[in-house]
Amino acid sequence: MRTFKVTVNGNQYDVTVEELGAPAAAPVALQPAPAPVPVQAPVAQPAPVQAAPAPAAQPQPAPAAQPAAKAAPAGGVQITAPMPGMVVDFKVAEGATVKKGEAILILEAMKMENDIASTADGVISFVTTKGANVNTGDLLAVVK
Repeated sequence: MRTFKVTVNGNQYDVTVEELGAPAAAPVALQPAPAPVPVQAPVAQPAPVQAAPAPAAQPQPAPAAQPAAKAAPAGGVQITAPMPGMVVDFKVAEGATVKKGEAILILEAMKMENDIASTADGVISFVTTKGANVNTGDLLAVVK
């Protein structure tokens, strides 16, 4: 047998519990719980002072528009986004001559920066802009 003190709704009780499977022990005499202590009534607080009305909400500026993509040049080899992400930086300048496999831009996807390589030799023309969000298959650049 084990004795516990239990408090329920502010009243404290001494409780004896018998453990199952344990050898029986001599019963323990229950003790009456002490008389509850009266709770003092809360002291009245002065009424709160009325605050001045809140100033009118300022209109928030519209979120910055995403940079518009340039028109794709006719012909050439198209380089598309292999995954959704954001164009972070360009590795080569517009109109530069690039080789197949050379990194042309950095695409950030899932907190990782991925180099996007040219798939052909030629002169690069970017269709996307820095900071643009792209989806899988979106046109990034054209190599002529």
